[in-house]
Order: sequence, then C-alpha cells, then structure tokens
Amino acid sequence: MAPTTDPVGRPLLLLALTLCTTTLVGGCHYLGFEQAFDPSFSWPPPDAGASAVAPFLSPSFLLPGLWYSLTILAILGCHEMGHVVACRHHGVDATWPYFLPVPLPLTGTLGAFIRIRSPFPSRVALFDIGIAGPLAGVLVAIPALVTGLLLSDLVRLPDDQSGLMELGEPLLFQLAARVVFGPIPDGFTINMHPMAFAAWFGLLATALNLFPIAQLDGGHISYAVLGSRTLWVTRSMIAVALGLTVLSSSWGAWTAMLLGMLWLSGLRHPPTLDDDRPLDRPRLILAAVAVVILVLCFTPVPLEPFVTGNR
Repeated sequence: MAPTTDPVGRPLLLLALTLCTTTLVGGCHYLGFEQAFDPSFSWPPPDAGASAVAPFLSPSFLLPGLWYSLTILAILGCHEMGHVVACRHHGVDATWPYFLPVPLPLTGTLGAFIRIRSPFPSRVALFDIGIAGPLAGVLVAIPALVTGLLLSDLVRLPDDQSGLMELGEPLLFQLAARVVFGPIPDGFTINMHPMAFAAWFGLLATALNLFPIAQLDGGHISYAVLGSRTLWVTRSMIAVALGLTVLSSSWGAWTAMLLGMLWLSGLRHPPTLDDDRPLDRPRLILAAVAVVILVLCFTPVPLEPFVTGNR
C-alpha cells in the first residue's frame, strides 16, 4: 500500500508540543539527578534574574532536558511507527502517530497513538500490527536503559526520606541494574539519569500496552491467537486492573482511562474480515515472546513512598 496521504500538520504540531512538555519535564529530571539527594543543592542560581520563569527557559535548563525528551519520544515514536509499517504492509488504513502533550510532573506526555480506519483483513494481519509496536519500542528502550544506567550513579540515601518517591523496578530494569552496578549496598540507591528514567517509563508503557484487553496491543494479540475466546481474558484482566488499584493508588489514572476506553468501544474485540485463517508457528512463538516482554516490563507498584530499608 502506498504511504499515507494524510496531512502531517496536526501530527507534527502535536510532536512539537510534546517535545516542549517533555523537555521541560526532562529539565526537572536533570536537576533532580544533579541534586542527588543533596539538601544543600539550590536552583535557580542567584544570577538567574528576577523572573521566576526565566530560569526554566534558559539553555542551561532546556538542553539537559533533551536527555529525557528525545529518549522517550524515540521509544514512543518507534512503537507507533512499528504499527504504521505493519498497517502499510497489510493494506490497513492508519494515520501517522499522534503524540499527547500533557504537562504531567513525571512524564510530560500521555504517550502516542494511531487511528486505524479500516477493518483488519485477517487475524494474521491483526497479530502483526498488534505486536509490531511493542517489539519496536522495546528494541529502543533496552539500549536506552543500559546507556541511561551507565550515566547514572549510586548515592547514599539521605537520613530524612520524607516526601521521596520510589519507582517500582520491572524485572528487566533490575537485571540491567545488576549488570551495571552489581549488588547495591544497603543505604544506597540509584541516582537515575534522565535517560534511564525515560527508559523506565518506556518499559512501563510497553507493559501497559501489552495487557490483553480489548483494543490495546495485547488485546489485538490475544484476539489473533484465541479468537472470540479472548473475551474471557479481557474480563479477567479488568479484574486484575481493578486489583492493582488496591495494591497501589498509582494505577488509578490508568485504570480509569482503561474503563473509559472499554465503555466507548465495548468489551468484545471486533472480528477480522477473515477470522478463519490461523496463525502459523512463528507467530505463535512471537505471541509467547510478547507475554515474556509483558512480564519483564511490568511492575505491580510503579510509584510508592520511599521506605527505609527498601534498598
């Protein structure tokens, strides 16, 4: 199929706005990295000027913010372009990626998405389109994670840990940290470079997309493998999502958005034009790989107050 003739103005505008919001957040991440739990660290510098906004528009703040913003945009962008390329391959009409610029304190974005505007021709096409995004995204996230950890360092935790938040570490993050740092001594923690945080967020976004629920990537993969039987999987995973909100309040926003999506689209995945064409063995193996990626990238408690002795 020929490349899309969709206007690129809106996608490019959203990309530019997301670059702005993630760069501002990235600048804050870099300041936190420089502070390294040192209570004597102060910013902005005394000569920054009278305006409270001016320091946040200075090159010394914005340029280090690109460590985070360019990394997360690369992970999210490659994820969505994986879907786009697979759509083009199977003749499915889809838009260019739309990024979502939201000035959230930790991320600066709610991610990105594409709109698919034609039916899936077969379960094979559905599977290829569903899995292409997570595979492309995680292939960028892994080297970004290793590089980010190499740029990070170990620091001693402060005596007063009130107000500090700890990131839940997916298994893949823990494995990479073990390779880079070895066993982390008691009383120390990783002072994460912004690139490492972007990779952490990319891993979490990959896991969320791989949940086998309705119109998520995992829902596409699940329907391609199981057909209409995937409805029971969706119902079970909704219960899991609700249970996660009990385990950690940090799941609340995602679960609310998930329930909103299901309210609009319904629990049942729409059938493909050729639901009788089965998946071949290589694709079934890739489906198992998707489950492994979900397990490696998932963390049950993404954010929690720092508790002495966690490290």
